[in-house]
Amino acid sequence: MSSAPIGVFDSGVGGLSVLGEIRARLPGESLLYVADSGHVPYGEKTPEFIRARSQAIAEFLLAQGAKALVLACNTATASAVAELRERYPALPIVGMEPAVKPAAAATRSGVVGVLATTGTLKSAKFAALLDRFANDVRVITQPCPGLVEQIEAGELDSPRTRALLQGFVAPLLDEGCDTLILGCTHYPFIKPLLRELIPADVSLVDTGAAVARHLQSLLDQHGLRAPLGEVRQTRLWSSGDLQKMQRVLPVLWGEQARVEPLREPPASTELLK
Repeated sequence: MSSAPIGVFDSGVGGLSVLGEIRARLPGESLLYVADSGHVPYGEKTPEFIRARSQAIAEFLLAQGAKALVLACNTATASAVAELRERYPALPIVGMEPAVKPAAAATRSGVVGVLATTGTLKSAKFAALLDRFANDVRVITQPCPGLVEQIEAGELDSPRTRALLQGFVAPLLDEGCDTLILGCTHYPFIKPLLRELIPADVSLVDTGAAVARHLQSLLDQHGLRAPLGEVRQTRLWSSGDLQKMQRVLPVLWGEQARVEPLREPPASTELLK
């Protein structure tokens, strides 16, 4: 069982930022990654739809032998992680959540900005994070419609991406924000562009490295770390345009790899009708 792979999924290619952190921290592990790009972005979908997709993908990854699951998507975590943990109580499951706690600790001005999808910002889970960790700071939220689609296309520094991002961060900076939470796993890929648009003393906070550390801890607790010296593999699937994902992989993953089509039973797409 310890030689089994780790299953990771996201609404699209954004979760590759988390997959990279996992690979760096756990280099001996085999990885399975599903990009649900046929239904991206999750941030504009209903919680019921997201739960249905998450369940279908979880079942697919478990059928591939996954020993643990990582929901490399803030919106999927907010909508579906509790249900998945209830359904699979013995399975290590790691979710994402915006880094409100470390951002609240890091801010000097007392103003924290959050860049995220509409779905994440509307979730009860995000509201609970604010109630728990942001009592002493002012948190300004900024939904970012269209940004995920730009990153999915590999347009990390195109004029349109730059214009979108400038429009999203300007109001936060005008309010005195000195700490920015990247509340979507797609957003770490535009850190270089973001750095060009914000003052040098504004901190950027995301949770990919923390997720990898938490996953490592859970694998150790369950005795599921892969033995040293084993040959690891990484397999990738997409429910969207395979060629499109192949094109952006060298940019987002750092290397080319084969992307397989995600084949699912018709029941998993009922909510699309």
